[in-house]
Amino acid sequence: MTPVLYRATFLHTPESPFTHPGALRVHEDGGLLVSGGVIQASGDFAALHAAHPEVPVADRRGGLLLPGFIDTHVHLPQVRVIGGLGLPLLAWLEECALPEEARLANPTYARAVAQDFLAGLLGAGTTTALVFGSHFASAVDVFFEEAARVGLRAVAGQVVSDRLLRDELHTTPERAYAEGKALIERWHGVGRALYAVTPRFSLSASEGILAACAALMTEFPDVRFTSHINENVREVEVVRGLFPGARDYLDTYERAGLVSHRGVLAHNLHPSDRELGVLAERGCAVAHCPCSNSALGSGFFPLRRHLAAGVQVALGSDVGGGTGFSLLKEGLQAHFMQNLMGEAGVLLSPAHLLYLATRAGAQALGLEAQVGSFEPGQQFDAVHLQPLPGTPLDAVFRHAASPERALAAAFATGTPADIAGVWIGGQPVQARVQGRL
Repeated sequence: MTPVLYRATFLHTPESPFTHPGALRVHEDGGLLVSGGVIQASGDFAALHAAHPEVPVADRRGGLLLPGFIDTHVHLPQVRVIGGLGLPLLAWLEECALPEEARLANPTYARAVAQDFLAGLLGAGTTTALVFGSHFASAVDVFFEEAARVGLRAVAGQVVSDRLLRDELHTTPERAYAEGKALIERWHGVGRALYAVTPRFSLSASEGILAACAALMTEFPDVRFTSHINENVREVEVVRGLFPGARDYLDTYERAGLVSHRGVLAHNLHPSDRELGVLAERGCAVAHCPCSNSALGSGFFPLRRHLAAGVQVALGSDVGGGTGFSLLKEGLQAHFMQNLMGEAGVLLSPAHLLYLATRAGAQALGLEAQVGSFEPGQQFDAVHLQPLPGTPLDAVFRHAASPERALAAAFATGTPADIAGVWIGGQPVQARVQGRL
């Protein structure tokens, strides 16, 4: 791959703004020297150009260059059921999500869904995603094939359950283990693919299913783990009845040996202090999905309590309980909801939102050495935000007093239509974003 020197206004957060107030790094006329898909040097454009005059320049001035967005919770089968408004979680699952998920038993249908799903992610500037796959192993195979074709960094797995869903979505512990093992051996660590062991949630996963998941985690010590926790008050009550010996929702996973630094649990709107302490101690991250939490009426996310306990938090779109793939929109909704919580909330600056949408996701997935910022040694995963002429965001970008002000406006009003370019591992994927997957 020919070296390229990118010239742009770029921003990133190599450290957490929650613990390092000066974490936002801004280069108004910056340069990123990229070779072999990896950032070799970053800093002032003039200095880098003087040091490497032979390297061709890719001028991306105008707009903002940001690290690729990292979605830590999104559902493959639900791209075609976005917008099921007016229902709480369990009713939404029954009426909207589960009937659609059953259709992925057909591999042809599953491939078409995977293509729609990947187009949505790339179009929103998402370059890495932790994906709840399908209940059908054949559909997970198809997804990994399609993700490899478009270049997405996909961390995904087969979803397993054995109760309280539709019969065709149920499996057995033995089959869950066998199919999971085959998928891991076929896909984990191949190209940009990683596998995530994925019991749907303890409501639909018995002790036997959780034990099968734990067996896979033990046998393959670098696969990831993901599931749901404490999303909806009614869900929490049902789980309590299904696991009468458990101290709380987290304990259903904890007793199976599934809570570790390899894990990301989605939502966690209603945690106990004990659960937060264990998550922090074990290094298990939480995916905050503010649009879904609002759309399904699930509750307010206690970000301040998570941060105080030392729990890693990142953003997830939760498509299709969420309302779209854009992590710009998720950041804005997180800002709104924290403001509405008063003293219990956290005032989120543009630096916080950028961190939650990029570096925090990399840390949650154990990929911080590879992606999430523009530090030398990182893969060049990037999003170029450049609004169309005549739009309100374009007016702000042209007249913003600083790149930080433009970043705030991007979270406030930015949409996938404002994304002019996306790169994964140094490879441009913009043509794919425009519908030519």
